[in-house]
Amino acid sequence: MLPAVLKKVSFPVIASPMFIVSTPRLVIEQCKAGIVGSMPALNARPASQVDEWLAEITETLAAWDAAHPEQPSAPFAINQIVHKSNDRLDHDLEMCVKYKVPVIITSLGARTDVNDAVHGYGGVVLHDVINNKFAQKAIEKGADGLIAVAAGAGGHAGTTSPFALIQEIREWFEGPVALSGAIANGRSILAARAMGADFAYIGSAFIATEEARAVDAYKQMIVDCASADVIYTSKFTGVHGNYLRPSIVNAGMDPDALGNGDPSQMSFGSGESGGKVWKDIWGCGQGIGAIKKVVPVAELVARLRAEYDEARRQLCQG
Repeated sequence: MLPAVLKKVSFPVIASPMFIVSTPRLVIEQCKAGIVGSMPALNARPASQVDEWLAEITETLAAWDAAHPEQPSAPFAINQIVHKSNDRLDHDLEMCVKYKVPVIITSLGARTDVNDAVHGYGGVVLHDVINNKFAQKAIEKGADGLIAVAAGAGGHAGTTSPFALIQEIREWFEGPVALSGAIANGRSILAARAMGADFAYIGSAFIATEEARAVDAYKQMIVDCASADVIYTSKFTGVHGNYLRPSIVNAGMDPDALGNGDPSQMSFGSGESGGKVWKDIWGCGQGIGAIKKVVPVAELVARLRAEYDEARRQLCQG
C-alpha cells in the first residue's frame, strides 16, 4: 500500500540523491517530469543554504502546479545522512520540518527520533538498505518504506542480487519499496516492478543531464563508459561503493591495486573534507551502458517512459 503522497508520482521512478551532483535545478526538473526528484541536504553548503534551497524547490513546484494543473509535479525528497559524523543532521532536519518536505530518504543509519519528526508533519520516510537484516531494522524503527540498494548500484552499493533482495523483503513487508541497481532504461524499470518493487531508483543516468551539477568531463565519462569500467571498492570512504575506473586512473592510482579503506574516513560533517573524494573520484552504477549522450532531464525521462511503454506492449503481445 502506497502512502498518498507517493500516489502522486505519474511514472514509477525515484531519482536518487547524489552527493554534489543533485541541486534544486535538477530536483525541480525531475519533479516536473513526473518522477520523485531528490538531493542530499548536505549538498547545500553552508548549512544556511538548506533554507534557501528548500524555499526555491517548494515555491517553484507550487508555481508549476498552478500553471499546469493537467500535469502536476511529483513530490520531492531530501536525503539525510543518519551517521554519527553528520553534525548537521539536527539543523537540516529542522529545515525539512519547516518546509514539510514530502519524502525523506535516510541513509547510513536508522533513528526513531528522525522518523518521528517527519511523521509529525505528515511526511514519509524511505530508508535505503543493502540487505534484508537492515531492512527489518529500519521498519522496526519506524521507516515507512525501503530503498533496496542491490548489486550494481552507484555510490555505496550492496552485493546482493536484486532478485534475491526484493524476494526476501517482500516475504514480510507490503509497504513501499524502490529498487536500485543498474537501472537506466525503461525495460529495467518494468523489470523492477515485475519483481515486486513499486519504484525504480535511478541515479547515474541523471549525472549525464544538462541540469546535473557535475563537471562536463564527469558527464562525458558516464556516456563513454560501460559496466566493465566500474570498480567496486572501499578505498575512498571505508564503505564499499562503485566508481568509474578512468577517474581513479586520472587521480594517479592503480584501480587494480587499491586496497581497502578505513570506515573512520567517512565524513559527512559541516566542513568540506567529506566532499573532496567525490570531486576527484567519480561514482556511478553499472547501468551506464544505456547512457549514450548528455540530455535535458525532460528528454531522459521521456525516453524512459517510451521504453517502459514499449516493453509493456511487447509483453502483452507475447
